[in-house]
Amino acid sequence: MTRVTQSPQGSSPGASRRQFLQWGTAAAAASSLANVAIPRVHAAEDNTIRLALIGCGGRGSGAVGNALNSIHGPVQLYAMADVAEDRLARAHKALADRFGERVNVPKERQFIGFDAYKKAIDCLGPKDVAMLTSFAYVRPLQLEYAVQKGVNVFMEKSFAPDAPNLRRMLQAGEEAKKKNLKIMAGLQCRHSVNRQELIKRIRDGQLGEIMLVRAYRVHPAGGGLGKKPENMTDLMWQIRNFTSFQWVSGGLYAEMNIHQIDELVWLKGDLPAVARGIGGRARDTRDRGQEFDSISIEWTFPDGTKATDAARWLGGHCYREFATYVHGTKCAAQFSGDIHAGTTRIYKNQRCANDNIVWEAPPEQYNPWDAEWNVLLENIRKDQPQNEVERAVQSNFADLMGRAAVHSGMEVTWEQMTTSNFQFYPGKIDDLNYDSEPPVKPDADGYYPVPVPGVTKET
Repeated sequence: MTRVTQSPQGSSPGASRRQFLQWGTAAAAASSLANVAIPRVHAAEDNTIRLALIGCGGRGSGAVGNALNSIHGPVQLYAMADVAEDRLARAHKALADRFGERVNVPKERQFIGFDAYKKAIDCLGPKDVAMLTSFAYVRPLQLEYAVQKGVNVFMEKSFAPDAPNLRRMLQAGEEAKKKNLKIMAGLQCRHSVNRQELIKRIRDGQLGEIMLVRAYRVHPAGGGLGKKPENMTDLMWQIRNFTSFQWVSGGLYAEMNIHQIDELVWLKGDLPAVARGIGGRARDTRDRGQEFDSISIEWTFPDGTKATDAARWLGGHCYREFATYVHGTKCAAQFSGDIHAGTTRIYKNQRCANDNIVWEAPPEQYNPWDAEWNVLLENIRKDQPQNEVERAVQSNFADLMGRAAVHSGMEVTWEQMTTSNFQFYPGKIDDLNYDSEPPVKPDADGYYPVPVPGVTKET
């Protein structure tokens, strides 16, 4: 059996909800062997898959570790790129100390600047992987360049901060299909064996008809944005603090909770028709960034069933939970656990409690981050098709749809979101450089503009 996680060949960016349902079911079944080891394929010469790390923060460095530890090696880090020299230097040292000779990135393959991604990708060959692990504002243009150069891609979430850039990503994904390039999207829970097994049981009818999916990401998330240092430009301050600025990352909610939203649409096997939500900030907040610290969103699907997601980024004595649940007409199940753990259980009825479990999956052999790299590297070695762009973009549209509903205070439909021409960065993002002016400015006290429901528009 093969592990293929792709959209149907020839499907368009406007694929129907029915196609999406069939695609999600097939992908779950086809990738059920995600953690089964296979013998390494030995080419006549060098069998090493080389990586270019583009975006050298903690997320990118962590993904390098997952790749280098894959059962489908050998893998080597070969080039690095970032807009911040100190961040690249720290990542290079940490990775070299940990992985030794598998980090083969001399100074001449360490690139700094807004065009550094091109230089890093230019170092790669057709079997290699460009790791797009910076932030959503540049993800589509970097994917375009990698596809143009005929290079496979691992791209982290989220995928774009607004609808026009998501459509740009879809176009790049279609070009990648024509070249048979492998594109992995960083929604790692899709490659969790336990989740795939529960999806199979749900599709087999063990829960009955799905009526409600609910997700929670209720936990502290840092202390918010502080005051900008005097020796840093406003542009670099915003890029370095990406989750505090909508134009860089889509904002903290869209950046982080895309995982939960991807689970909601996967479980339902459909795309939402409308979203509504509420959100706000603590009265005494000292956060200078743009993000709400409490958000609750409800999506309605075409058949009238609901999915909800609640996020709260506050500490103190607040209630905490990090999990996803699904309720059918027969019983309920847990689909996801703390920090994306593969905690999957079916309950006897609608009561989700440890003393009411009828089935539970065992601990996973590989965590989802390792599993996704096992899938990608095997598909490269076996030259099996893999293109996750369309699925990732569909989930990102649902994500932005919910965010827009919260920020505007209005209902937002799927059609409104997917056809929107609203952009956070009104200029040409391809031309961004160190002298560019960011699209948002602080007030006299260093606070940046926050969405105002009833006034703000994102569609």
